[in-house]
Amino acid sequence: LTDQPRLMIDLGADFRFDDTWTYGLPERPGAREKLAKATRISNPGCYATGAQVGLMPLLQPKVGNSAVKVADGVPSVFGVSGYSGAGTSPSPKNDPKCLNDNLMPYTLTNHIHEREATRHLGSQIAFMPHVAPFFQGISLTITLYLERKENGEFPTAEEVAEYYGEYYKDEPLIQVNLDPKDIPNVRDVMFKHHVVVGGFNVDPKTGRLVVISLIDNLLKGAATQALQNINIALGVDELCGIRESS
Repeated sequence: LTDQPRLMIDLGADFRFDDTWTYGLPERPGAREKLAKATRISNPGCYATGAQVGLMPLLQPKVGNSAVKVADGVPSVFGVSGYSGAGTSPSPKNDPKCLNDNLMPYTLTNHIHEREATRHLGSQIAFMPHVAPFFQGISLTITLYLERKENGEFPTAEEVAEYYGEYYKDEPLIQVNLDPKDIPNVRDVMFKHHVVVGGFNVDPKTGRLVVISLIDNLLKGAATQALQNINIALGVDELCGIRESS
């Protein structure tokens, strides 16, 4: 099949590390140009999509857009997913009885989505996944350190939020909460096609930045992104068939 002139998209992890397949995260700088010519597309993982959207402005700045700079170190990503993202094989991680009144950590190093996000960001991240009692939706709390500005001070939360807003201003499926006090909750993205990034906080003493990235693992983390990629590859409206709920 791979030798035939037809479009294929794979929602599994098999080809996310294969350079002969086009990695399908349209919001990455330069990704749409590659997707427009693609016949074999690897759809990104749900955690990996949310983590990359939360980190791309800092780790993959656009040309001439580097108002906020990252200090040396490995970004930390604390993830919590609904149990629909914990696989289809029966296990305690997708058993509502085991998850009742519980939060279950698992694969705390070298998770496949840690490796995926690291590969496509071009920078190592440290990812710690957990599964919660709700069915769908993912919350990612991202922590990293910023460099000081020329005046010796660290960027403010407002400056970081503004920077993210500018970075994603043309992205219809990325919502940036510009008010740092507007900390998003996982309910904000359940059954929604877009990623929400917000809750920007900066410690003025250390430069530690915290960013929240939220995604519905079944939609922008899977089906919505697959349809978005197919649309781009076929040359039709990118949002064709993707109808955002209110």
